[in-house]
Amino acid sequence: MLVNYKGVNIYHEEDLVLQDVTFQVNEGEFIYVIGKVGSGKTSLLKTLYGELEVEEGTAEVLGTDMRKVKRRQLPALRRQLGIVFQDFQLLTDRTVYRNLDFVLKSTGWDKKKDRDKRIEEVLEAVGLQSKANQMPYQLSGGEQQRICIARALLNHPKLLLADEATGNLDKETGHNAIALLHSICNQGTAVIMTTHNEELIRQFPGVVYRCKDHRLTEHTDEYVPESDRPSAEPAPHPDAEEEDSEYSEI
Repeated sequence: MLVNYKGVNIYHEEDLVLQDVTFQVNEGEFIYVIGKVGSGKTSLLKTLYGELEVEEGTAEVLGTDMRKVKRRQLPALRRQLGIVFQDFQLLTDRTVYRNLDFVLKSTGWDKKKDRDKRIEEVLEAVGLQSKANQMPYQLSGGEQQRICIARALLNHPKLLLADEATGNLDKETGHNAIALLHSICNQGTAVIMTTHNEELIRQFPGVVYRCKDHRLTEHTDEYVPESDRPSAEPAPHPDAEEEDSEYSEI
C-alpha cells in the first residue's frame, strides 16, 4: 500500500479542513479527488508530500510516517513522488532541457550522460522530444502541461500527484492530458488527481473520492459507465408464469 490514512484530521492554520479521513492508495490505481473550491482537495495532496502537517490518526506515505517525519527527511520522500501543478511552475528563464536537468541535478543525478538519457526518455514518454531546446513561452498550454508531467516522471515515481492538471487547458487538450496520465498509470505508477471536470471521470474511470462538509467519502459507483453496470434481470411476463404453472401440473 502506497498511502494509508486512517482517522486523519487535516488543518490549514487553525481551521479544520478535513476530519476523520480514511484513504488508501495501492500500486497502479488511478484516483480522482473531486469537490468544490476550498473543500480540501489541495490540502489533502499537500499532506502527502509534507507541505501540510497531519493532525491525529495514522498517516503513512510510501512507508514514511507523516506524523513523525522530520523536515530533513522530506527531500528523500519527495524524490519518490511526482507532482504536476495546475500553473505548470516551469522556470521561464531556461529551456525545457535545462528545466528538466535542473531537477535531476537537484535530486542527486551526478552524471551528465545519465541525465541526458533520462531527459530523452521522459520527453519521449510525453511525445515532446523535439521541444527540448525551446523556452516555455514558445510552448502551448497543453505542451507546457506535458512537460510538467515529464518533469514529474524524472525520478521514476511510485506515486504521481496532479493538482487540477487540466484546469488551465481547453477541452481537447485536457482530454489528452488525462489520457497521458492514464497511460502512465497503466505502466504501474499510481496517480491521484484533483479535478472539477466530472465529464473526464466518466471517460477515464478510476476510484473517486469527494471532499464535502469536511469529509472525504468514496463515490466511485456514481461514475461507472452505463455499459459496465450489471443489467437487471427482466421481470417475467405474467403469461409466462401461467404457462410455467400449467406445464408443472402435467
